[in-house]
Formats: sequence, structure tokens, C-alpha cells
Amino acid sequence: MERLAIIAGSGALPVELAEDHTKAVLVSLSGMSHDLPQTREHHFEKLGGLFADLKAQGVHEVVFAGGMSRPDLDPAEFDSFMIETAPRLMAAFQQGDDHLLRLVMRLFEEQGLTIRGAHELLPEAKAPKGLITGPTPSDQNLADAARGAQILATLAPLDLGQGCVVASGLCLGIETLQGTDALLDFVARTPVHLHRTAGVFIKAPKVGQDLRVDMPAIGPETVKHVAEAGLAGIALAAERVLILDRVRTLGLAASLGVFIYGLEEI
Repeated sequence: MERLAIIAGSGALPVELAEDHTKAVLVSLSGMSHDLPQTREHHFEKLGGLFADLKAQGVHEVVFAGGMSRPDLDPAEFDSFMIETAPRLMAAFQQGDDHLLRLVMRLFEEQGLTIRGAHELLPEAKAPKGLITGPTPSDQNLADAARGAQILATLAPLDLGQGCVVASGLCLGIETLQGTDALLDFVARTPVHLHRTAGVFIKAPKVGQDLRVDMPAIGPETVKHVAEAGLAGIALAAERVLILDRVRTLGLAASLGVFIYGLEEI
């Protein structure tokens, strides 16, 4: 395998990748949080310097991992590469996150770097098909999961989020820029009489999304918030969503009576 660089954002995924690929170059972007003890920090405004550093380290493959916020760019700090790239970048900033991520990937590929997906490097983290842990979902649970999948597929062209909550066929909320935790907190504060039954949190990539970056993932915090929202379980797009900190996540779900289920068609 060619030498790998992990472009680290927040959350457990970069940590798991770093533990599994101990010779990887660990990189972070200034102003973006991460949980790695030490990285080679670069400013997004000086992307040309990042590429030069990766080449100097013998890096040929790159994986983007973890949550990454849009950088606050200062054009006065742009290096020559960014000055040349600015028109393309500014156009992407006016569109959704998916467009911006696709451009960033193209920039790396244009430098001769191969983009690897986290799911390629941690295949055991992918959600399998069927019941993964917890109680068996009811027919209503599965119907709500199918309804959620339909909602996410319909919203995909708008480049919004990767999750929603459905109870008794009714959508209680969709994931937007604020993320999964904010969605589940909103659902937790929804009046009980609007739930009818315990609902389901559905997580899936957007239709046509490049899974090499921004692949959906859940972890222990997701399970905790699902339980606090009074939901019955979590439905995931099988093979297309990652389960992070797997042992703890599955154990917590089982102890809280929350099912995790991999949907084959979503």
C-alpha cells in the first residue's frame, strides 16, 4: 500500500484510522477540531503548502475522516495555489457541502493523490444487513424506516442532510447543517402526542454521494441521543454507513433496548 495521509476532522473515525494505520501521516486543518494527540497542522488558505508537505512525506493516498466545518477563508493569506484556485472554490462555496467536498477531492486528485474511503480502510466498520443488535424491529418500525429512506432519497438533490426521524409514517425532523445530535434533541423536545408510536432514526448517504468522503457514521453518542428521544431504534443503509467504536456502540444499544438494523434497500 502507498503511504497514507489522514486528513482529520472531529469524532472517532480519524482516531480509529490512526490506530489501524500507525505509519500514516496525520494532518489537520487550522481552526477545525480533531481528537488526535498530534498532527501536521496546515491552513486551508495555504493548500499549496499542504500538497508540498504531503509529497515530501512520500504520501500517495489520502483519506478524509471525521466532521469538518467550512473554513473561514482570509483571501489575504492565500498562497499562489489558492489564488489560482479561488474562482472554482468560491463558486463551490455558494452550493451545498457535497459540491464543496467534490471540488476539494478534485484538487487533491489533480495533485496526483489517490482518495481512499474510510470504509475501504476499515471494512469491518460498515453496517451489515439485517438486525445488528437490540430487539427485533416491529412491522411499524420497518415501515417507518422505509418511509425515512424515501424522504432522504427525495431530499437528496437539495444536498441537505443524511438522516431523518419517522414515527407512524410521520416525519418528526430531518438532519440539516446542525447535524444528527441537533436533530435528535429537537425530536426529544417534540410533544409526545405527535409521536403516536416510538419512531425510528434513519441514516443513509445522499443519492449519488461519493462515499470516499463524508460517509455517514453513528457511534455511542448517536445511540444515547436516540434513546433520550424515546425512539425504538436506528435504521442504517447497509454497507454504506459506518458504526464507530463498534463494541461500545452495539453494547450500549443492546443495554438501552435500542435496535440497530441494516436496510438492504435504502
